[in-house]
Amino acid sequence: MADRHRAVHEKIDRLLAIFPCVVILGPRQCGKTHLSKVIRPDWRYFDLENPQTHDRIHDDLNFFFRQNPSEIIIDEAQTSPDLFRTLRGVIDSDRSKNNRFILTGSSSPALIEQASESLAGRVAMVELAPFKVTELHQKEPSPFYGLFERTLSPQDSDEIMSFRSTITLDQVLQSLLRGGYPTPVLADDPFVHKNWMEQYFNTYVFRDIRALFPKLDSTRYRRFIHMLSSLSGTIVNRSQLGRSLDLDEKSVRNYLEIAHGTMFWRSIPAFHSSKIKSVQKMPKGILRDSGLLAYLQGIDTMEQLDNSPLVGQSFESFVTEEILRGIQAAKTVRWDYSYYRTRSGVEVDLVLSGEFGLLPVEIKYGTSTRLKTLTSLQGFIRDYDLPYGIVINNSERVERLSDKIFQIPSTLI
Repeated sequence: MADRHRAVHEKIDRLLAIFPCVVILGPRQCGKTHLSKVIRPDWRYFDLENPQTHDRIHDDLNFFFRQNPSEIIIDEAQTSPDLFRTLRGVIDSDRSKNNRFILTGSSSPALIEQASESLAGRVAMVELAPFKVTELHQKEPSPFYGLFERTLSPQDSDEIMSFRSTITLDQVLQSLLRGGYPTPVLADDPFVHKNWMEQYFNTYVFRDIRALFPKLDSTRYRRFIHMLSSLSGTIVNRSQLGRSLDLDEKSVRNYLEIAHGTMFWRSIPAFHSSKIKSVQKMPKGILRDSGLLAYLQGIDTMEQLDNSPLVGQSFESFVTEEILRGIQAAKTVRWDYSYYRTRSGVEVDLVLSGEFGLLPVEIKYGTSTRLKTLTSLQGFIRDYDLPYGIVINNSERVERLSDKIFQIPSTLI
């Protein structure tokens, strides 16, 4: 992994210049520890999952920070609520000094709550995901993400038409099949990949989830995740899901919150606006790593994936996650994501909103998309008077499908 540059590297470096502490959030085995050591190779490193290290630090936190007042990396910080309360005083004792601490954590609900309560105004939080396709193949981020660093405008047309891909469709499709977790994708060995996925999933369910939620039925939660994987890219009907698993709706809601909070699943809220009253309110969702999705569905080859009834949903989930990861690594601030669907069935797969404006995105697995299949996208653009919308598919090049709709290849995201 040492030779793989991560897109958020520069962002974290800049945040350390203006904050005393940066927290790197992400699922296990996505590369948080490695990245923190690459960003600050000379800092001391402490792993709180090592029992000896944990006990030594927690015997006397104040003494530990007197010995280490800055330039330290603390891994799996969510295991220690006391750490955050002590760290607040350490930071405030020299508030003008930045670039002091990197904390990492795999369990975002606990970590975000602890950091938000104890370190408000003193910490920046950055999310690290498994590899994007461009990171895996060490290519520059797509020019597509520059659109989100200013206000979207009709004048973007020439720039969009000039976009050129630096990765191949085969590389995209291999990432769709294999996912982005560093260890299995860098091994490039089907045996390693399948066995790593099995161990990772079992560890997630029977160790990580059990440690966070001791009273949770691990076997039932495992069945829930398997069922959820078949719903990636769709609106999740909690009542139907509960009936399939013999769970009440409250339990389903709790399971969804756990899956989202542990960065296994991403819940995508419905787009709301005063202009359209009849919008769907149930959340949509995606499994966040396409390799795990394929593993849970028993898919090992591209042929199996192509023949799967879930191929369209899988591709939509993959592209959505790639886009969100790309924006997170860019300079964009104050942005959000949602999906749009009315009760009459008008739907837009992804709606990006922020200081840049509003951008609707349709995602199609094919190599070309006919304009007559995009009536929902056209209607959304018209209703909200937008400069343009985009379609992402597996085409070879950028094309203008209409005055306000651009077709962008998946190799550009």
